[in-house]
Amino acid sequence: MAQAYMTETDDSGSQSERDRSRFRRLVGDWRPPGIWRRGLVLASIAVFLALVMVLHARIPNEVGNLGSLIETFLPWLGVPVLVLLLLAVLRRSVSALIAVLIPVLVWCNLFGGLLLAKSGAHSDLTLVTHNVNADNSDPRGTARSLADSGADVLALEELTEAARPVYEKELAATYRHHAVKGTVGLWSKYPLTGTEAVDIKLGWTRAMRTVVNTPKGPLAVYVAHLPSVRVKLDSGFTASQRDRSADALGRAIGAEPERRTVLLGDLNGTMNDRALRAVTAQMRSTQGAAGDGFGFSWPASFPMARIDQIMVKGVAPAASWTLPETGSDHLPVAAGIELDR
Repeated sequence: MAQAYMTETDDSGSQSERDRSRFRRLVGDWRPPGIWRRGLVLASIAVFLALVMVLHARIPNEVGNLGSLIETFLPWLGVPVLVLLLLAVLRRSVSALIAVLIPVLVWCNLFGGLLLAKSGAHSDLTLVTHNVNADNSDPRGTARSLADSGADVLALEELTEAARPVYEKELAATYRHHAVKGTVGLWSKYPLTGTEAVDIKLGWTRAMRTVVNTPKGPLAVYVAHLPSVRVKLDSGFTASQRDRSADALGRAIGAEPERRTVLLGDLNGTMNDRALRAVTAQMRSTQGAAGDGFGFSWPASFPMARIDQIMVKGVAPAASWTLPETGSDHLPVAAGIELDR
């Protein structure tokens, strides 16, 4: 009986295998070839990166300001995309290659325009802003470098009481007019009027407003140094103080009576950071409009983010660039503008 049972079972198994073989011969092997099956993990990561770039504004800030942190370094998501592209080629995976094209296209849509040459040949006014760093060991050299930059209007942030006289002395020959409020100052080749501190809710002065009387009329100039941000393991991206100051600065600029306005300063944030929306919603970035590249300004030794900004309203950006490294941990940022918009 046992032998008969085993023979019956074997015959049944063989018949099933014959049926499957016959089916495959009729319809072909339903499984995709190996080049499609390989690299599914790479494809999944690629789609995830694309979603992060597309939906970055929807990433919540409630937990450690995660959204703002990602937006600060958003252009750098192009680096893992390139790595995925290389791995997909090495893996010889068609599915991964196709999937990687999605974040590539998204990145190019978001940042490809920054790589195009947009600088114009003519500008009426050259502006420079520089966080000179309170710990700068060579303020004299920094001042001389800035004086040689060709700027008509020069904004400095993080001025100390000890270094201020050095900057005033070294810049006096190039700039006849200057004003300092707290730790920020403005040097100009043209007269200044209406200079006043701007309250950005810090308890001490790190922002000012003045009017530069150019040959083509008045230009309101704001100089600001928003509070620093930190990345901590226990609390994430700590930026609440900066965010409050940005809102206050945005309100001040929104109430500005002059039609032509520029903002120079260290905002400790990028144009992608939603927390700066009170400012960025009403002003244009000169780098985005007229720069050739990303114009990263910090840290000076290996710039990874553009947190130093020149923004405009009522005037046209003509060019934007960064200047060579000084004794600061920031690079100076420059822009040319056209006053007859």
